[in-house]
Amino acid sequence: MAVITKYVVEHKGVEKLVTTDKKEADKYDKMLEVADNLAEFIEAKGISLEEKVMEQLSVMLSKNKDNVAKLYKGADVASVLKDDEAEVVELEKVKSAR
Repeated sequence: MAVITKYVVEHKGVEKLVTTDKKEADKYDKMLEVADNLAEFIEAKGISLEEKVMEQLSVMLSKNKDNVAKLYKGADVASVLKDDEAEVVELEKVKSAR
């Protein structure tokens, strides 16, 4: 019989990640912490969104912090998303709907 150590990341009472990799668990936990801080910042700036939308937005921004930083430095969206073809296709749909 083997003994397996599992790391569980829980957020707001909900199990979000179960892994055997402590580094992965710590990284995911940090991302969720940053997402919470982003949500608090957005709300403090007077922007009110439904809770689920705010969570999705803040988690997306937290997961994509490097790409967001590139955008602040002046990169265009297509170049930032070039490695993820699905996101580029979605961006084109959004642009064409405008």
